[in-house]
Amino acid sequence: MSPQDARPFPLVPRRRYVGSRFGQHRSPRRGQGDEVAGTRPYRSGDRRTWIDWRASARLSAAHGADEFVVREFFADTAPRVVIAVDRRPRMGLYGPPFPWLDKPAAVDAAVRAIGRATTAEGGDLAYVEQRLGSSLWLPPSPPARVLDRLARRDQEAFEGTAPRSLEHCLNLLVRHASSFPIGTFVFVLSDFVDAAAPKAWLALRALRWDVTPIVVQDPLWEQSFPDVGGVLLPVRDAATGQVADVLLSRSETRRRASLNEERLETTLAGFTRLGFDPIVVGSSEPETIAACFDRWADRRRRLRRRSA
Repeated sequence: MSPQDARPFPLVPRRRYVGSRFGQHRSPRRGQGDEVAGTRPYRSGDRRTWIDWRASARLSAAHGADEFVVREFFADTAPRVVIAVDRRPRMGLYGPPFPWLDKPAAVDAAVRAIGRATTAEGGDLAYVEQRLGSSLWLPPSPPARVLDRLARRDQEAFEGTAPRSLEHCLNLLVRHASSFPIGTFVFVLSDFVDAAAPKAWLALRALRWDVTPIVVQDPLWEQSFPDVGGVLLPVRDAATGQVADVLLSRSETRRRASLNEERLETTLAGFTRLGFDPIVVGSSEPETIAACFDRWADRRRRLRRRSA
């Protein structure tokens, strides 16, 4: 089965949606959307863009005091999905001919899987990445259009990128927050090794989006570390690309394994505390990545049944 023919995974929201089936139709409930359902008095926390200024002016004139009226909208049930990709040099590691995790291939496979899922739910897809001196922002569009644009971009996307590219990427996404309602699916792909400051994640949480960090790490060298004590290893610097021979002792390899395992555990625990739902990817095989997304969806279904 080719990746194009793979069965899409379901986009299961963390919160239950009221009304018609999620992802296909306009909901009868009121919420964030594009179609006006009616008006009501202004409440603290409402956006200025929702204010009906003409109706507010008429009401204020009638009451002799400032009164504001906001529009209510039918909630959109077709999902909005955003993909944010870390384009630091270390995310370009382990490609052919190395036998380890091909990170660029894993990222591409995950992006295609998310695109298929969004298409199946009738939703729109947005994409953001940050390169050295420039950013790529693709606003919400049909997934096929976004994936076609990505297929035609510069394939050397991981070369010469800014060291804090993911943090810049997330900040750019927050600047476009008005395009995404509460509950928007946000998939962030990175190895999350010193990738972004905590304040960037807090900004995403404050927007009440449904954030899923996808942790792309090699199982052997990043999630742990092999017992290669006494072996001369050619090691490539993630930032410069230069290769140097390194000799580690057995105690050093054990220490590196412990630190890497602890780092991954701490990363996942931190995301969980923020209310995010991380996925760990250690393969570039589309079938394996599809299975990771299926487990993610099954886990969400179980959690929702327990809270029902």
